[in-house]
Amino acid sequence: MTEPPQPPNQPPNPSGYGHLPGPPQPGYGFPPQGENPYAQQPQPQGPYGGQPQGPYGQQPPGGYGFPPQPPHMPPGAPGMPPVPPGGPKKQKKLAVLIAAAVAGVLVLGTGGYFAFVAGKDKGSDKVVGEDTTPPPVDDKASPSASVDKGDGSGNGGDENEDLNAGRKQGEDKVLWFKSSTIDGPGSGVDSKGQWIVGDTVVKTLWKSVTGYGVKDGKEKWTLTLPAKICGVTDMTADGKTVVMYENGESSSADCNQMRLIDLKAGKEGWTKEVPKEGLFDIMTTPDLALTGDALVVNRMGTSSAFKVSTGDKLFTNKREEGCTPTDFVAMNGKMISVATCQDADKTVQVMDADPATGKNTWIHKLPKGFQVKNVYSLDPIVLDLGNEAKERSIVVLGPDGKQRATVSGEGSFPVGCGGLFNRSLQSCGSSYVDANTLYLPTKADIGKPNEIVAFDLGTGKVKWRTPAGEGRTLTPLKAAGGQVVVYREAENDKGGEVLTIPAAGGTPTAVLRNPSGSAAPVESSFLSPNVDYVDGRLFVSASHLQAQNKSEKFLMVFGK
Repeated sequence: MTEPPQPPNQPPNPSGYGHLPGPPQPGYGFPPQGENPYAQQPQPQGPYGGQPQGPYGQQPPGGYGFPPQPPHMPPGAPGMPPVPPGGPKKQKKLAVLIAAAVAGVLVLGTGGYFAFVAGKDKGSDKVVGEDTTPPPVDDKASPSASVDKGDGSGNGGDENEDLNAGRKQGEDKVLWFKSSTIDGPGSGVDSKGQWIVGDTVVKTLWKSVTGYGVKDGKEKWTLTLPAKICGVTDMTADGKTVVMYENGESSSADCNQMRLIDLKAGKEGWTKEVPKEGLFDIMTTPDLALTGDALVVNRMGTSSAFKVSTGDKLFTNKREEGCTPTDFVAMNGKMISVATCQDADKTVQVMDADPATGKNTWIHKLPKGFQVKNVYSLDPIVLDLGNEAKERSIVVLGPDGKQRATVSGEGSFPVGCGGLFNRSLQSCGSSYVDANTLYLPTKADIGKPNEIVAFDLGTGKVKWRTPAGEGRTLTPLKAAGGQVVVYREAENDKGGEVLTIPAAGGTPTAVLRNPSGSAAPVESSFLSPNVDYVDGRLFVSASHLQAQNKSEKFLMVFGK
């Protein structure tokens, strides 16, 4: 095997918590060094930071040899390094080690890319219906204040409280609000899944899957599984999904049971067990990926694919000598695989994959030491790469697997979407690609604004930046039809907003303005919520409940 080129060994420069690595060698998407074409552009002040995703907040994945970051550990917490001093600009240049996990920072300064180590099964539900009271005439927005995100432990709202009280002219409504009282295990329970299909929003909670009417929140159907749900995936074009649940109630139970669910009808389909492929096939927290009629179940060292329609096995790949694919990424009718070869350099290869057979027609070898950290898109293929030297590159591949462009821009961009032990390579709501544009949010810290940055995937250059505004955070929700839909998160005294931004850039348009008053503290206190905007309605829901037999906020829906 031909050894891929290595970055040159250049002497490091001191920089705070470590040293900046020398720039990677040109080739494999690393552009030559030169002047920063964006150096004269004004940059927003303040450090940039991530967006809420998934249970317990999104942390960089622990796959490919990087240990996972424990949840709920902000910088400066015990056992964690302190926040770098020196103000926003200095902080952006410093390296921050977070529990040995890699948080990505994409910086364009010399033309290179560097990654800096920057109980009871059922509870009770209550619904508050739509308020038809017209809003007060006062059209003055409240002044911006510091954000109180809360810790996610409180109710965040009284069931009898009028959540539209204090709504100002021009603000839209809380259509309905649901809380949940559940008595569960000491670690709490997850609510991993949220799907909107037709007139139904479907949520998982611990062992159940429940459909609610999007207009009034009334329960339409519920399915109870034998054990806790431990994996979810997207839904098919005809409104079906596959959930995984454990094979027992014990702490040593495997997450290896699959069940098809028709989200429109609220009906169960086939049930299958994922068979173990060898002694070291660990079925603890599988990562699921779905495209067309193919479902892939990835776990450490092994992947298995099944037909969504029948549950029958399509193919299996387990770690063997050579370069056997062990992780598959699937979306939008396409699939790729990633293999860590069993050679001295642990070379990583990216290949296309037939969803029915797993077979490939091309291979793209990464430079020595580089690994795939995240996959933003498969059409075109957009990969986020990094190595243990904290170097980072976002590359664009053509349909033949050949490199087409590299993405360059200044800012701190979070990498990955997993929580503890989550090693998913697929982007989980943190970024979107539409046509030839990649939309990435910069990192957001409490009380500090972030940006949405659009990159041209043909040239790799920044097309535009949209700042969130003072103390606010922007999170992309979807990109389609020549525009990106963005959620401007709520503050304690100000409701969130849904904005649309044209793919070519321009002034954002507010298509939904959530009410201030009594609703804003509830909306802003959801911890790492699931957020969707469909047919003019915004769905904000909990991803984890403490399940201590106390009322907790669960699902909040906004609309006109």
